Amino acid sequence: MILSDKAILEAIERGELVIEPFRREALGSNSYDVHLGKYLRIYAAPYLDARRPNDSAILTLPPEGLFLIPGILYLGVTEEYTETHSCVPFLEGKSSIGRLGIQIHATASKGDVGFRNHWTLEISVVHPVRVYPGMPIGQLIFYALERPVDKPYYARENARYTERNPLPVPSLYWKNFQNHANT
Repeated sequence: MILSDKAILEAIERGELVIEPFRREALGSNSYDVHLGKYLRIYAAPYLDARRPNDSAILTLPPEGLFLIPGILYLGVTEEYTETHSCVPFLEGKSSIGRLGIQIHATASKGDVGFRNHWTLEISVVHPVRVYPGMPIGQLIFYALERPVDKPYYARENARYTERNPLPVPSLYWKNFQNHANT
């Protein structure tokens, strides 16, 4: 079951859902709009290695915006920090953003119960397009759980993205291979 606007507000009041900063005008009838933060990350090399950390650089979006170029993966970040304790968050792009040819995630639209952080966005564009810090970029949809979880994301041993960070976080997939010799 998807949480309605009233259910989202009630979950926030009970502390089961945290959205910081919370903007009442960003609350839709069954979703919450998230905004593009002021930082983007791009990888430095023209190739990436899944088994090793990849060098990257942080860009700061100026108030007048920045053109994104096709063929480059931009890691963005939401202004909003969220915590979910009793629902499953899904992040989807806004339709008006999609109509500009902007995709905000390559995979990973589903968050985990117990995720506590800003959302890293996997942004790609079809056409060159200027984006601005603070622009609505996506919407969070919250699904109610049938039963509580046994172990929330932040408590899992293999959870990789648990350190609160207002910057876009690069892939930490390479950590899956740390204990494997010669891989």
